Amino acid sequence: MGSGRWSDSDWKGYAKASSYTSKSTAEIFNTSGMAKELNPEGVKVRESRDSKDNPNSTALIVGLDVTGSMSCVLDAMARKGLNTLATEVYDRKPISDPHIMCMGIGDAEAGDRAPLQVTQFEADLRIAKQLEKIYLEQGGGGNCYESYALAWYFAARHTSIDCFEKRGHKGYLFTIGDEEPTPYLRVEDIERVFGYKPQADVQMDQLLTEASRQWEIFHVIVEEGNHCRSAPDKVFGKWSAALGQRALHLADHTKLAEVIVSAIQINEGVDSDKVMKSWDGTTAIVVGKATKALSKKAAASSSGLVTL
Repeated sequence: MGSGRWSDSDWKGYAKASSYTSKSTAEIFNTSGMAKELNPEGVKVRESRDSKDNPNSTALIVGLDVTGSMSCVLDAMARKGLNTLATEVYDRKPISDPHIMCMGIGDAEAGDRAPLQVTQFEADLRIAKQLEKIYLEQGGGGNCYESYALAWYFAARHTSIDCFEKRGHKGYLFTIGDEEPTPYLRVEDIERVFGYKPQADVQMDQLLTEASRQWEIFHVIVEEGNHCRSAPDKVFGKWSAALGQRALHLADHTKLAEVIVSAIQINEGVDSDKVMKSWDGTTAIVVGKATKALSKKAAASSSGLVTL
């Protein structure tokens, strides 16, 4: 997957035809249950392959928390963020020929019906159309974390990406949410989501190590979320322990795309102060706060994880 190219003009025409400005969040997204084509059960791999349109493809996963108070993030990504993400990557060129996959992340342990949803890797308006199919379940539970680890698991074991396999360049994986990192994935949850039963629970550290072999992993902490506002020290502390500098603080969810693009730029070698100053007004402030601790390659170890 991944033919075609994103176009700002195509996007504006699509958004106008889709009446985005007049629709509510519930009217934009799927609220009736997980779409069959986004169900990870039985999916062997999602592929990001080079094509005539994108000869040097780079895989980019954006995993969005769709529980509780996080519906605002998905809404903002559909109305504006996805276009900002694609056009700014094209303009700034921190990576070449982006192939974007979006994920919907819920809470498997709490019994969500759709704890993980995965689009294809796409390079044109098809990603916007698939984003709308994400089931806005708004579930979750009282366990203080969501199933962000399902995104790492899928990326590690169910993707095949030419950027890494042909050129040794890792893809980028961003999860976004307001709760703490997933400490482990239970056998029963993996079986329910993917349709097969592993031998044992999979711990967070194991998953991060495995996924980081071919993915640059970041998490964006949404400070406006309910859990982060109620327990900020726990959220920040646990994500920092897991990812170090790659745990990014997002003060304004409407600036998510700008923060993702900026983190990629810095990780690819652009000076963080220069990146911050490339944005205007409040965007520069939000980006500066989110990326102030990042340095070139985010102090990455040889495994791709941050060395604390």
